This record gives sequence, C-alpha cells and structure tokens, in this order.
Amino acid sequence: MSSVKKYINRDLSWLEFNRRVLEEAEDAGTPLLERLGFLSIVQSNLDEFMSVRVAGLQAQSKAGYAKTDFTGYTPQGLIKRLMKRSVRMVREQYRTYRELLRLLAKEGVSLSTYADLNDDQKLALTEYFKRIVYPVLTPMAVDQSRPFPLVHSKELYLAVVLKGEQGEEDEEDSTYCAIVQVPSILARTVVVPGRRNSRKLIYLLLEDLIKEHIGLLFSGYRVEAVHAFRATRNSDLTPNEEGAEDLLQEIEKELRRRQRGLPVRLEAEKGIHPDALELLQDELELSEAYIDEIDGPLDLGFLSKFVAALPNYDHLRYPKYEPVYPEEFDDTDDILPILRERDVLVYHPYESFEVVNDFVLEAAADPNVLAIKMTLYRVNVNSVLIKALSQAAESGKQVTVVVEIKARFDEARNIAWARQLEKSGCHVVYGLVGLKTHAKITLVVRKEADTLRRYVHVGTGNYNESTSRFYTDAGLFTSHPDIGADATALFNEMTGYSTPHQWSAFAVAPVGLKPKLFELIDREIASAKNGLPARIVAKMNSLSNQSIIDKLYEASQAGVQIELIVRGVCCLRPGVPGLSDNIRVISIVDRYLEHARILAVAAEGNEEVYITSADWMTRNLNRRVELMCPVYDKGLRLMLMNLLQMNLADNVKARELQSTGSYVRVSNDQTPLRSQFEAADIPLWKSIAAAFDK
Repeated sequence: MSSVKKYINRDLSWLEFNRRVLEEAEDAGTPLLERLGFLSIVQSNLDEFMSVRVAGLQAQSKAGYAKTDFTGYTPQGLIKRLMKRSVRMVREQYRTYRELLRLLAKEGVSLSTYADLNDDQKLALTEYFKRIVYPVLTPMAVDQSRPFPLVHSKELYLAVVLKGEQGEEDEEDSTYCAIVQVPSILARTVVVPGRRNSRKLIYLLLEDLIKEHIGLLFSGYRVEAVHAFRATRNSDLTPNEEGAEDLLQEIEKELRRRQRGLPVRLEAEKGIHPDALELLQDELELSEAYIDEIDGPLDLGFLSKFVAALPNYDHLRYPKYEPVYPEEFDDTDDILPILRERDVLVYHPYESFEVVNDFVLEAAADPNVLAIKMTLYRVNVNSVLIKALSQAAESGKQVTVVVEIKARFDEARNIAWARQLEKSGCHVVYGLVGLKTHAKITLVVRKEADTLRRYVHVGTGNYNESTSRFYTDAGLFTSHPDIGADATALFNEMTGYSTPHQWSAFAVAPVGLKPKLFELIDREIASAKNGLPARIVAKMNSLSNQSIIDKLYEASQAGVQIELIVRGVCCLRPGVPGLSDNIRVISIVDRYLEHARILAVAAEGNEEVYITSADWMTRNLNRRVELMCPVYDKGLRLMLMNLLQMNLADNVKARELQSTGSYVRVSNDQTPLRSQFEAADIPLWKSIAAAFDK
C-alpha cells in the first residue's frame, strides 16, 4: 500500500480540523455570538498555520528540498494543495461572516458602512477621529528617499495611492504610494452614536473611519485609492541554544527577528489599486499564489473582543457555566490532609482551577513545607501561582520553577515571569538545551513528624487559570510514594546533571515515553492473539508520529479494538480493510476545546489508565520533556473511563474520521448525547455506579 493511501498528511488533516471549527460557526444550533467567536478562532488558527507550517514548507521549497514525507508529499506539491484549500476555506469563512452580520443586525447590532450613517453620526465620528485617532497615525511615504517600511506580521495597514493636486506643475499625473498602520492600540470597532429613541447598537470598523479621513494625512495630494492589507511572516523561532551564553537574551533577540521574518502570505482588500498591489508584491517578494484578495474586513480575529464586549446579549451566548470547587475539599480549608488519605482527580472546566491555586497557596503558607517545585509552560496574566511561588521563596522556602521560555507565541510573557520569579528568590531554570519542557507537574515537599512527605499535582493542561475555563483537562492530586519519588527525580534531571532515572510510575519523553506506549500496545497485541479481550482507548489533541501509527495498525490487524478521540491532526487512516479495520477515530469540536490527554488499555474493569501532557506527535515524543502518569486509584480510573465513554458516545458534536480523510457527523438516530453537556453533570462521571457499559 502506498504511503499516500496509508497515511493522511498532517497539514491537510489540520485544514480539516479548522474546517470543523468553521462548521461550528455555520451551525444554526450554535448561539449567534458564539458562532462569531468560532469565526475568530478560524482566523487565529489559520494565521498560526501560515506563519509556522506553511512558512516551514516555503523555506524547504526555496532551499530546493524535494524529498517526500512519510505521507508521500514533497514541500512543493503540498504547498499547492494547502494554499488552494486555504483560499476555499477563507471564501467560506467570509460567506458565513456576511450571513452572521445579517442575523446580528436583526438582533439590533450592526457593523455599518460610513455611507449609511447620517450627518450627525458622521460629524460625531469626525470629532472622534481628530481627537483620538489622528494623533496616533503615522503616514509612511514610499519613494527613493524613504524606502519601504517594515510591515509587521499580522498587523493591519492601509495602502494609499495619491496623485498631485491639479495645477501643480509636472505632478498632476504622478502617482505616489504611502502606507498607514491601523493602530492596534485602539479598539477595532468604534461605537457610532445612535439615532434618537433607538435601542440599536451601531459600530464602524476603525479602518473604515481612517479611510474616510485619510486625506487629512496627505495635504496637498489627492487620494486616488485606499485599501487595507495584511502580511503574515515566518514566526517560527530558531534560537541558537547551544551557542547562546544567555538563553533569555537569545530568545529576546529571536522575538525581535519574528517581526522581520520572511513574508509568507499577503491578504489584500478586494479591488486594491493595481499600483499598490504591485508595490506590495515586489517589496514582500511574494508570488500570486500567496496573495489573497478578500471581500470583507481583513483579520476576523477582532470578532472575539467585539462579541465579548456586547452588553445585555447573554441570550445569544452559551448559558453561563460556573466551575464548581471539587467536592472532595468542600468540608475543609486544607488540601494536604485530604491527600494523605486519598488521591483526588479534577476535570476542568467543570471543576474550578482554584483548587490548583489553593494547593500552591497552602504550600506557600505552610511553615512545614520545605520546597515547592513546578513547571510552567503557558501562564495567564496576573497569575495567582506566580504570586504564590514568589511569596514562598521570600519566606525562605526552596522554590524551583522550570519556565519554558520557548513556548511559541508566549515567549515574551514567560521571560517576564521568569525575571519576576528570580527577583523573588526562586531558582529559575529555562529547560534543557534542544528540548521544550512541556510536562505539567508540581511537587510539594513537607516535613511531617520525623519524615518527609511529597505531594504532587500532575496535569494534562497548562497552569493557566484563563484557559482552564474553556479547555477540558484532567489533573491528579496525590501523595503516592512512587509518584513522589519520580517527581523528585524528574526535577533533578531537569535542573541538574542526574543520569536517567529508573521510573517507578512515570514514563518520560524524550527517552522513555514512546517505548512505554509500545510496551502497552504490544501487551494488548499479545492478549488479542491469545483470545483475550484487548482494547485501547486514547484521547489526545493530535496523532502524527509514523511509528506509533504503524504500531496501532499492527494492533488492529491482531484484533485489538482501538478507539481514538483526536481533536485535531490525525495522520492515521481508520477503516482500511486489512490495515485498520478495528480502529475508530472521532473528533469533538464544541463549546470547550478538548485538550485532555488520557490513555486506557486492557479489558474493561481492569484498565490501566494514564494521564499525560503529550500528544502522539514526533515533537512531543522526541523533542520535548513530556510526562505520562498512571492513575492508581480504581475509582479515579473509572471516572476517567466514564469521561472517555461519554466522548465515544457523543452523537451531537462528534465527527468520525473516514478512510478517505474526510469527517462526517456521527449518526444521530438515537437519543442525542452531547458529551460536554453530559460532563457538566459531575456526579454522573464521578460516581462509580455511573460507569458506562461497553
């Protein structure tokens, strides 16, 4: 079987994922403002895809690299397919945008054109422009004495084509070009004063306001045309870690280079003046294949802030859901004593992230706690955890924080956190050379009587209070001695020169995680060959590692029943006769972003269940510090199995991957089951009695 038929290409699979996000914006059953929010997500997803994945393929193509990947594509051939599909997706995105604006107008909210405003509204906006907008604008001429300015990646600009005023000798027919950046420091949408006795909300896009007054920036010239454009640049950092004397400074230097990365794509407003388009194409050195003229406002990412700020429109949003504090800690103000008696599993966003904050806050304030160690990958603004760690260090505790300053697009924020923690007296480590530290773990060491006890939190998601409200993630609190010992060894390896540890509980990438996965899969293969029940259920964000896929194919052929819940990229092709007959793959795209990574193996009732920070991708298994942790408590294992079974039974928001590489909605000929809504009923999956039948 050829590789093209055996595997699905990673990047083509990613576009299929973004299409599923777009389907949520198109779904009339999704609340209107949430539909607009999904359009914003489609935009931000595509921006990152272009600036990282397509940029990498372009670099390979320019370097003359023409070898095929394991899915059978060369960089040149793949780029053509990606750009063609991306353009189709953008067209569909803007058709949906126009339809949603019509529906929004029926609800009393409109994004107006300047021409549709009355004289009083125009006068008020002119005053706003002169008072607030005009002082911030900077016209940048392009001529022999003033070279083409740096166009920052993913920022919005206006290309202005000018003519000399009539009567000026030799200048009337001359054409001039200039660029004006639309200031991102100002709100993208401007409130328009309403008509008397009207309850309707009217907004105007900032770039449209600037266009109408652009002549004020170019006195003595006649504006021939003004159109918006936006460039996307290569944003993938390539720091020289081994040669850098100070990794922090090296990352900061790379961040400055990001805005100067090679252009990947140009988005231009439909009908852009040919002189302006020619100038941009020449200066950015992009062929027509990477230029997209768009019929609508560029960068629909503004929609997320726009809909979030709309007042009194909760009926157009999902019903509010307030995470509950885990019931295991309801009757106490102290977390650690509970963990001495039992392990506790929490599942966000249904259960509050405050319990993680409280775990660290309690440890920071406890005089018997000697040390706190923690990994940080993406942290929210005003993080409680950062303050707690700082307070713990200032009180004399040994605080060690492994901060991953190479977390893509969060580098600057993490550098700021690292410096703040260092000032407080924390020992800050920036990870290992050549590896990203993606493991999510906190270790608390406490003196109790004549011994030391270790308390551990292991999670599948980042220590980020903001994202915990709309990402699904699992977290395990435990004082199990094997997990505590492994946690100590893991931090010693990350911060010192310890030789690889013989793990009692953990499997750790980049050395031991993939072999552990192979060991578990091989065990199921042996069970199937011996006529015993054999099953693998795994949930993750992405599956793209070829060797893992091949091992799953081998398991399928041996008779192992494999069910995969893969939200995003999946290079495995299920349902192929003789290859993957026993593999089912579903993807769930819904209100919350499915982010938990969970693995369950063996016959039902006797499963081994693990939570992990790692997706089954080559970068996670080979180039990151990742952690997979067993769940020892049988009740907690059943809880996780309940959650997995809810996902597998979803027939409202689940799509099933076909052998063709396309996704179709799961048949809904039974009682509707929407797994994210079911999971909101916490007793349903926390009760052992509620375990699903196979």
